[in-house]
Amino acid sequence: MTILPKRRVGKTKLEVTTLGLGGAPMGGFRAKITDAEAVALTEAAWQDGVRYFDTSPFYGYGRSELRMGAALREKPREDFVLSTKIGRIMHPLKPGEKKPADFRENGLPGFAPVFDYTYDGVMRSLEHSHMRLGLAKIDIALIHDVDFWTIKDRAVLEERFKTVMDGGYKALDELRKAGIIGAIGVGINESDTSLRFIKAGDFDCMLLAGRYTLLEQGGLAEFLPECLKRNVSVILGGPYNSGILTGGVKPGATHDYAAAPANLIEKAQKIEAVCKRHGVELRAAAMQFPLFHPALCAVIPGALSVAEVEQNVARIGAKIPADLWAELKREKLIEPAAPVPS
Repeated sequence: MTILPKRRVGKTKLEVTTLGLGGAPMGGFRAKITDAEAVALTEAAWQDGVRYFDTSPFYGYGRSELRMGAALREKPREDFVLSTKIGRIMHPLKPGEKKPADFRENGLPGFAPVFDYTYDGVMRSLEHSHMRLGLAKIDIALIHDVDFWTIKDRAVLEERFKTVMDGGYKALDELRKAGIIGAIGVGINESDTSLRFIKAGDFDCMLLAGRYTLLEQGGLAEFLPECLKRNVSVILGGPYNSGILTGGVKPGATHDYAAAPANLIEKAQKIEAVCKRHGVELRAAAMQFPLFHPALCAVIPGALSVAEVEQNVARIGAKIPADLWAELKREKLIEPAAPVPS
């Protein structure tokens, strides 16, 4: 079994392996897989030393939590860290009611998400998560998708931000103070909104999708320094920027789940060319780069198969020469201030 290093989550007692398993794909987005395949890939992650697992009620409308719980509930509970999210409650559909269309079309039949960031809504959401997971303990609870990238309406974003900080945050803080939850945080797609949350409350961690990757380091200027200042750990989701950093970069590659603009395609191709000159797989460089920043505690790519899990484990441990990082800086392909091995 691979021995993965662990890092502490903020000011808490929790420690996570630097490689975690993201639960979005097993919920059915990207492709449809069976319950057995989802359990098998989670088991493979366990066998390869992964001890941090992340899921959400929204991933597959409950399917991801059901599957991850099935794979983990017989494991020694103190041996792993589990995070899930709040913000949507899964409601059974009424006769004739249709679920909303989104890019997670393979969600659990018969259920639809309804936003609820209130105090009572958060308590209900976590109760539902406990039942789907079949686990009595959730280590990290994250406020999910209160960002412009998801909502696309500034007025609605302001309303949800106020609702969650006035209500949902208080519920999470109470559960943390009571020792029921070990850490609380936010899981979103924007470093600037993450920074806003850090300044508005007492959080232990931020799960940031993208925004500090081999391709883009927008969080480097303000967000990550503030995390270090306040001892807030960062968990990075989407280290491949939804596809563009998976290798063989060509027009049509995805970035933020849409076709990437030409300038990002060109930049990713240049990064990949540097990697090839040093005999390094682009995905390995993409996986390892974020963890050089001291604010980062884990990178959590998803997986659709046992093979993808094993590839991710191999990439996190791949040998990468320091000259590769030096060349990327010389070519101005990564920010000068980004921490890398020397």
